[in-house]
Amino acid sequence: MSTSSFFSSIKMRSFTILLLFSAIVAVALASNEEDHQGISQVVEIHRLRPQTGSAGYTVPQLDCLSWRLAVETNNLQNWKLVPKECTNYVGHYMLGKQYRRDCEYVAKQAIEYAKALKLGGDGKDVWVFDIDETTLSNIPYYARSDVAFGAIAYNSTKFNAWVAEGKAPAIPSILGVYKTVLSLGIKPVFITGTRDNFRQARIVNLKKVGYSNWAALILKGENDSGSAVQFKSSKRTELVKAGYRIVGNIGDQWTDLIGENAGARTFKVPDPMYYIS
Repeated sequence: MSTSSFFSSIKMRSFTILLLFSAIVAVALASNEEDHQGISQVVEIHRLRPQTGSAGYTVPQLDCLSWRLAVETNNLQNWKLVPKECTNYVGHYMLGKQYRRDCEYVAKQAIEYAKALKLGGDGKDVWVFDIDETTLSNIPYYARSDVAFGAIAYNSTKFNAWVAEGKAPAIPSILGVYKTVLSLGIKPVFITGTRDNFRQARIVNLKKVGYSNWAALILKGENDSGSAVQFKSSKRTELVKAGYRIVGNIGDQWTDLIGENAGARTFKVPDPMYYIS
């Protein structure tokens, strides 16, 4: 073999080895990247496992995320207080991004539904809105240390004093639903368990935060008795008998959304702070 042929053979072998090495490195890097992504996914999945409260508080023998899910799906009924172990969890949920995002998602579905409706065009299409924790937020009240996001027993005197102040802010996403409904020609109707002697305070509060127009504001009168379901069902039935069509209904309590003439479609706003039966 000549000298030139010998060196050519060496160069060819070196080039082949270099290609093989490059291929091995590329595969290793790709595998490492996939492993890294896989590990990241496992870490994220692990983080989503409901073993602690939303702020990292360990909750012995009680899974607060699962408790809230049971509340929102109405699988847990007739409960009186937020478990004390879940006070921090509920507080961080209500004051954090997740509650706002949950409300926004409900509102998004309601708006899409409303825009797709075929209305009667006779002014008889109405949308029922609850007030507390639906159109207005009582979080400034429930965040107080003497209320503790519903972990301390309800005090009607304190809550009524808060209502009388008329300082409850709007829930922005639900205000968006209200404005959309109004723009489509659907008439808003408010039905609330608030007593009628707070009517003026409610009117002032609603208008102050952007709810400026409605077909009816129905509060609980002196002669209204029975459960929340019975009260709201009877008021909705009165609307239907007057010729109105309830095309939508939105509230934070299941008692807002069940019973007679609940509406063509209902939307549940999250609220793990209290339960109304």
